[in-house]
Amino acid sequence: QVQLVESGGGLVQPGGSLRLSCAVSGSIFRINTMGWYRQAPGKERALVAVITSGGDTTYADSVKGRFTISRDNAKNTVNLQMNSLKPEDTAVYYCNADLVTRYYATNQYWGQGTQVTVSS
Repeated sequence: QVQLVESGGGLVQPGGSLRLSCAVSGSIFRINTMGWYRQAPGKERALVAVITSGGDTTYADSVKGRFTISRDNAKNTVNLQMNSLKPEDTAVYYCNADLVTRYYATNQYWGQGTQVTVSS
């Protein structure tokens, strides 16, 4: 069994910063790609940023230069530093991990989601 637990969401004013964290635990053999997705009301879930086990990153165009994704392979955690937040960043943010379990099954897992609200 695999669990992803997110933390760090909340309410922030435009221009402010938040840091999201996600810890992955359970029957893990190897974690491949980790990432963050978001879903705003009435919209589909969309990629925000992903990072490979080697540290290669990909960002959505809308967050480039403002968000930074990082991971700690020893702790099985992934973080998202969000700066210069805008109201359009308001969404539920989901952690995602593509991993191989101890039973050598490859699957994608999701966290429960954390709300980020950017408003004055």
